[in-house]
Amino acid sequence: MIVTCWTAATACGPAPSHDAESFPALDVVTEIDGLDHPWDVVAAPDGTLLTGERSGRFAVRRPDGSTGVLAADVSDLVVHDELGLMGIALAPDFAATRTLYTCQTHTTGEVTDIRVQAWTADLDWTVLAPTRVLVTGLPLSVRGRHGGCRLLPHPDGTLLIGTGDATQASAPQDPNSLGGKVLRVDAITGEPATGNPFADSAVYTLGHRNVQGLAIRPDTGDIYSIEQGTHRDDEVNRLIPGANYGWHPDTGDGFYDESVPMTDPDRVPGAIEAVWSSGPATIATASGSFVTGSGWGTWSGALAVGVLKGRQVRFLRLDPAGIRVIAEAIPPELTGTFGRIRTVAAQADGSLLVTTDNGNDDKVLRITPASRR
Repeated sequence: MIVTCWTAATACGPAPSHDAESFPALDVVTEIDGLDHPWDVVAAPDGTLLTGERSGRFAVRRPDGSTGVLAADVSDLVVHDELGLMGIALAPDFAATRTLYTCQTHTTGEVTDIRVQAWTADLDWTVLAPTRVLVTGLPLSVRGRHGGCRLLPHPDGTLLIGTGDATQASAPQDPNSLGGKVLRVDAITGEPATGNPFADSAVYTLGHRNVQGLAIRPDTGDIYSIEQGTHRDDEVNRLIPGANYGWHPDTGDGFYDESVPMTDPDRVPGAIEAVWSSGPATIATASGSFVTGSGWGTWSGALAVGVLKGRQVRFLRLDPAGIRVIAEAIPPELTGTFGRIRTVAAQADGSLLVTTDNGNDDKVLRITPASRR
């Protein structure tokens, strides 16, 4: 049975339905196993699957079923706590350029930061060659908390980057800090993208705590962020260029106050309310992707959300305007069985790729809708 609950006090309109009967049964197949904290997963046009472990190891499964580890120079990678190799994304023109991007911690001499690196993959998927650094200076904390860092290539030639606030109290509301933001840059040069809401700035939205997911809604083109709350209020937000999402943990003396609301309209006038919130307890939302295809039935177009602490994939069906959730589902096939779910990545064939994040025989899974319940 699919169980669900509604705790998003900030969402407008009636509570969503528990539309369990319409949700399809799911088939689950393991594509890659024997992994250690894989963060992201992407599928290349030729069917190759690529994932990266937090430690910096890149693993692939080729279309013929063979698996391997790609040679890549990650000697500058810093790995501790939440930090290491994080987001991976293929350039939209990957088939022609073989370009992909990663978001990772970095150290050289006295410089330690989080940055976005471009790579070129060889045709046989054996080597990744670094080509250029797109973005530098994303903040990180000594304790390794709140590093972000999700990458979302956009069809308009830009790259969106979800960042964490690195537990720096002033970062989310500071327009000059890259922390606690969604950034938008030119995918080739890394410069602030044309049309950004703030002149000569990569900042697209601000007032975030720890953006772990970014997704484009297929039928509208709207962009959504998925971020983690404090002791409460994990959030899904619909992004509006230049908007402020209300995270303001700065008490004025630099103290990082995690007792304040995730969306605080009193301290941040005009703060945008979340489309969905976990309410009084967090489940640790870590990713999001919109599933499509006839196999999903009435759930085609729903947002699948990967959940760490809650050990599940949660599906949210949005209203046509995309500003509230009208139904939720938590399928039992993906609840508890595989542990912590880091990334969900919807595919054009209607399947959903999933990475687990347990640190012990982690996997890349492929989820396919099988039938109506």
